[in-house]
Amino acid sequence: MTDPETQETLDQLTVNADGLYQEENFTDRQVGSIQRLSPVTRDGQPDDSRPVLYVGSTQVMTPAGALPLNFELEANSLEEAMNAFPPAAQAALEQTMEQLKEMQREQASKIMTPDQMGGGGAPGGGGGMPGGGIQMR
Repeated sequence: MTDPETQETLDQLTVNADGLYQEENFTDRQVGSIQRLSPVTRDGQPDDSRPVLYVGSTQVMTPAGALPLNFELEANSLEEAMNAFPPAAQAALEQTMEQLKEMQREQASKIMTPDQMGGGGAPGGGGGMPGGGIQMR
């Protein structure tokens, strides 16, 4: 018998048979790639009741290394997706950079106060040497 937590995890891992897409990838091998997601039925046949989706991906170099970007492309054809790629990539980069700045602001605002450090005014709580109050003789 499966416990409720395990069952919930298994339910989350169930493939949505009514939301299947066939993936095709297109790349220029320089800037990025475009993924075309064509909806299909449970038996793999084209599903014309749902729209084809396009997703762009690229990476930009930052001082910390490569930053991957993935973004939806508003398009009805591969050509439209290629034309939509540059502004969508720029928007994704700006959004990602703003999210990173916000994360940095949140981390910077987490200032340690003496009562959070154990009450002694210094890390370690003893009011003496940092490092848990260990003294060398």
